[in-house]
Amino acid sequence: MRLILGALLVSVSTALGVAVGVSSPAGADPLPLPTSPFGEPTGANDWDCLPTAQRPEPVIIVHGTFGDRKSLLDHLSAAMVDEGFCVFSLDYGNRGTGDIVASAKVLKKFTTKVLDATGAAKVSMVGHSQGGMMPRYYIKFLGGAAVVDDLVGLSPSNHGTTITGDDSNPLTGGFCRACSQQAAGSAFLTKLNKGDETPGAVSYTQISTRYDEVVVPYTSAFLAAGPRTTNLTIQDACPGDAAEHVFIPMSSTAIAYVLDALTHDGPADPAYQPACGTGLPGA
Repeated sequence: MRLILGALLVSVSTALGVAVGVSSPAGADPLPLPTSPFGEPTGANDWDCLPTAQRPEPVIIVHGTFGDRKSLLDHLSAAMVDEGFCVFSLDYGNRGTGDIVASAKVLKKFTTKVLDATGAAKVSMVGHSQGGMMPRYYIKFLGGAAVVDDLVGLSPSNHGTTITGDDSNPLTGGFCRACSQQAAGSAFLTKLNKGDETPGAVSYTQISTRYDEVVVPYTSAFLAAGPRTTNLTIQDACPGDAAEHVFIPMSSTAIAYVLDALTHDGPADPAYQPACGTGLPGA
């Protein structure tokens, strides 16, 4: 049932995108998609929040394609706030459908705003889907390696997916530029992954699910092995966790791995055993 619901949500989002894309004049930018009317993720975007000695890096949540700064992210945000972090979340790229390079520049500007507001020297980032991959462009090509401590991806599209078309498809290449850029083997991903996949002193944690119906195969989330890299699949620790791509940000197993990565030096500990949930939101 959960797999069907997740696929349905993706299908609805895609259908929405197709409708908007078709309504735009030929060659014009797609019309803006609606953003969430429900405000901020739980506890996030408090611009008076100041980091502490115990939690010196604020955390930026980066949503995925068709997402926004709040949708699916309340449990994740609340858990980090409860652990004492200043948490921030942004909207970017016309619900993450626009050119990923342009979105990375928006992330860079938002990161500078967070650093200026909090007085912190570095931030950590937790991203879902495209939001776990796109910050790597910022880190590798836009100076982010100097200011990012941890990057934690929840089903990140690091090596793309086999279920989306390339730029030759007028729907994904036109309406959803980021969709075609996340196709396995795309020019964008080839450039991003050429050479060092994990540059800088950043700690990289990738959290995947075997039930991922969007990042296919689910192992596309993983990055090349290294001393500051951890690749995880939630069912290896918790076989009963049925979270798939859409709901992994709400999986208590995934959130436990996020907190492990953020609360000590380096990426998440692959030997860490979280308390297992069912994959239901917050459970």
